[in-house]
Amino acid sequence: MITGMPEPADYLRVVAEQNPWQNNATVPPALAPPHERYLAKQLWQRLRHNEPRRYQVILGPRRAGKTTVLYQTVRRLLKNGIEPGRILWLRMDHPRLIGESLGDLVKLSLRGAAATPERPLYLMLDEIVYAADWDLWLKTFHDEHWPVRVAATSSSAMALRKQRRESGVGRWEEHHLLPCDLTEFAELLGTLQTEITMQAVTEAWAGDTASPAGESPSGLTLRKMLAALPTGHAPQAFPEQLWSLRTMVGGFPELVTTLHDWPTDGGVGQLERYVLESQRVLRSDAVERAVYKDIPQTAGVDNPLMLERLLYVLADQVTGILAPTRISKDLGVAQPTLDRYLSYLEQAYLVFTLTNYSGTEAGMQRRGRKLYFVDSAVRNAALHRGLAPLSDSVEQGILLENLVAATLHTLAAHAGVRLHYWRDADREVDLIYDDPQQPLAFEVASSPDHSRRGLEALIKRHPRFSGNSYLVAPRAAVIQPDDDSRGVGTLPLDTFLLAVGTQIRWAALVRLGFCRLERPTRRAGARLCI
Repeated sequence: MITGMPEPADYLRVVAEQNPWQNNATVPPALAPPHERYLAKQLWQRLRHNEPRRYQVILGPRRAGKTTVLYQTVRRLLKNGIEPGRILWLRMDHPRLIGESLGDLVKLSLRGAAATPERPLYLMLDEIVYAADWDLWLKTFHDEHWPVRVAATSSSAMALRKQRRESGVGRWEEHHLLPCDLTEFAELLGTLQTEITMQAVTEAWAGDTASPAGESPSGLTLRKMLAALPTGHAPQAFPEQLWSLRTMVGGFPELVTTLHDWPTDGGVGQLERYVLESQRVLRSDAVERAVYKDIPQTAGVDNPLMLERLLYVLADQVTGILAPTRISKDLGVAQPTLDRYLSYLEQAYLVFTLTNYSGTEAGMQRRGRKLYFVDSAVRNAALHRGLAPLSDSVEQGILLENLVAATLHTLAAHAGVRLHYWRDADREVDLIYDDPQQPLAFEVASSPDHSRRGLEALIKRHPRFSGNSYLVAPRAAVIQPDDDSRGVGTLPLDTFLLAVGTQIRWAALVRLGFCRLERPTRRAGARLCI
């Protein structure tokens, strides 16, 4: 417990309420539920080992589970021998803490915990960008070797990006926590059919002779994993209804865990209740708090209503090529203002845009961008769509493409790889995963019979994609590009998303500095999640 602080009693009360483990060395289950996302399973070790010496910052949209990861990290630290008095939690967007001196608070906390370099204070800062001069204090803590180890969260990358050049380099590491991919979504619901997917997806992981045991995860690329998949029809990895549930409810853990008896029998009334409740929560937390609180706080926007109007317009154009001139005219704003507001929405983890791949940086920057939502359920919530997408086959295809793009976007964020699309005249490829050594191209379709014209044109224009291009569709068979005369392979959507989800966990480990992981066995029921 912090002692000797000169602030009023209510200030001390707020700090005490935010650190309940000070009394009984236990984190309440309501704050730290049993299921842990992959980041929570490793972050505590990164803090304990602290090699190299860095602070850890978790970035991602609201409701993605960043705060929960911090609470679960506290629980892990307590279970591994860290005294409760050496763990301090501060929610920096609390009205009583906004504007308070982070440095003064930490000084008193260090004194109260009798912290030393050998017995440091573990400081958990939720929504760190709300703290006054947070970046300067982190710089001071690091450069003056204060005995403190920091884990922090932020729902906006804007302030971090702004300060990183001066304060962040060499002092903190950033980790992205985005909505659950379909694999993690299925694991939360207990519906991942691992006994039939282990052979299909982990062939490259557990049995690839080119990847010896103990190899760094960074050596197991997505290309290697896909290339090792056995040809033929792969068993279905996910129940049919899971696709609709994921695109409609979203990949936000707290919402997913409420689906204890989700309608496997197609019960429309029950599904409607889940969807409408999800949309209510996401409109309130993911959309309105980002638009009316986070972005104005970090960017000084004085017209958040225009941000909301722009988000509504974008929601109606998901997976499409943006037309900035027309959008500017419709909204009555100058194009530079539109570009700035769009960047705010991107940095608040609501949407992301892809540039048109050209093989040169200049070409990519001057051509049109393609728009996706970080989670399609947020898009549906912004448009108040209700159950309408379930009865619209065109919209279902759009949401499915958004799910695939968002999953690859998560992998790209972890792996530090650029993601693009490609378009030339009437030829287009949905997604270009621009790994410098092993680039991949993917066309997402609702049928294995979908045209390969776009992929063939891409290969002709950019030969580096020969043998690295796939059509991804439900119920497709696994065909490797080398077995097709056009150099275009096919992948079943289930298997593809399962492979990408596995790769996300590899990339997260590499980012945390863990280079070895026990490979899974082939036995039925073995889990894929880290």
